[in-house]
Amino acid sequence: MSATSGARPMATSVKRSLGWSIALSVLLIVAGILAIASPLAAGFAVNIFVAWLLLFSGCVHLVFAWYRPTAGGLVWEVLVAILYGFIGVYLLTHPVRGLESLTLALAIYLLIEAILEFVLGFTLRPFPGSGWLLLDGIITLILAVMIWRTWPSSTGFVIGTLVGISMIFSGTSRLALSLAARSVVAKTA
Repeated sequence: MSATSGARPMATSVKRSLGWSIALSVLLIVAGILAIASPLAAGFAVNIFVAWLLLFSGCVHLVFAWYRPTAGGLVWEVLVAILYGFIGVYLLTHPVRGLESLTLALAIYLLIEAILEFVLGFTLRPFPGSGWLLLDGIITLILAVMIWRTWPSSTGFVIGTLVGISMIFSGTSRLALSLAARSVVAKTA
């Protein structure tokens, strides 16, 4: 058996995988466009997803609690599990308030991120490229202030729009990578 006969099935498998990757990238871009077109629905979807993640994490903490060697560790894990479970159930049973909470949490997160970007930018000031960190900090701070000042009225569109934008960029970068890989495979085949 020659090396080229073994390479053909592998090349076919790689081409098929790249085809799926391209299709999924396009679906991700379309989903991002739909999220931007209907940000409230996308925001509620994110709220439900986060709620289920919290419930799952609460269950994991509860299971992990029984493997703690000390009583203090057990109590701590159980308390964390209860907190995660409570927040998850709250997000599921009060989706509008949950979405408002997530929007406020996003504004706080962006504010903290901006502060850290400023600190890192000024710390690395003598090095080239540190200005980009400061620019990132300024843009992040502006975004945090914009969300904060319009909260809670911005609740209906902020999360869904940002998720949609992220999906479009993720899909586009994945598509570009898949197309580049496809051209490399085509050249080597």
